[in-house]
Amino acid sequence: MTATHQILAFAGSNRKESFNRKLLHVAAEAAKAAGAHVTVLELRDYPLPIMDQDLEKESGIPENAMKLKKIFIEHQGLVIASPEYNSSVSPLLKNTIDWVSRPVPNEPPLAAYQGKLATLLSASSGTLGGLRGLVHLRAILGNIGVIVLPEQVALSAAQDAFDADGALKDPKQQSRLEVAVRKLADAVKRFHA
Repeated sequence: MTATHQILAFAGSNRKESFNRKLLHVAAEAAKAAGAHVTVLELRDYPLPIMDQDLEKESGIPENAMKLKKIFIEHQGLVIASPEYNSSVSPLLKNTIDWVSRPVPNEPPLAAYQGKLATLLSASSGTLGGLRGLVHLRAILGNIGVIVLPEQVALSAAQDAFDADGALKDPKQQSRLEVAVRKLADAVKRFHA
């Protein structure tokens, strides 16, 4: 992959011991091992107000939203580890997606998302591993121009899935994750050749 084939990896949770943040870091390492250039983004470093068009009209797009948009535009692939909140995406993730989507003059609509490729991950203590939230995230991203790859990972019983170093205990789960991120890395390379 060249410098123009960049993957942005982030989780929709700021919780320090978030299963999704742990899963994201395992995925980022797997993507690097597959030859991808990966940037791991911590959304906690870019706090944002709740999306509000009145606020946007009065004060403009928040500085952190503009910083995030620039980062998104610089990357061609996305790895998103999304926690499931009441069968959907987290407020943090949805708010980030919404602010980054805001238009600015002399920029194509949805410039941060159009033509991006994405792989979705989730981790949960439940038996479905956050799968229901990924259905919503897939629909949201598809509607804003992101090409979401069919391979995804929904890690159930996440409280028992990681060892003390944050690695996945189960080699089969590790292999599924590696396959998913490798397919993203390959697709980004082909699509943006």
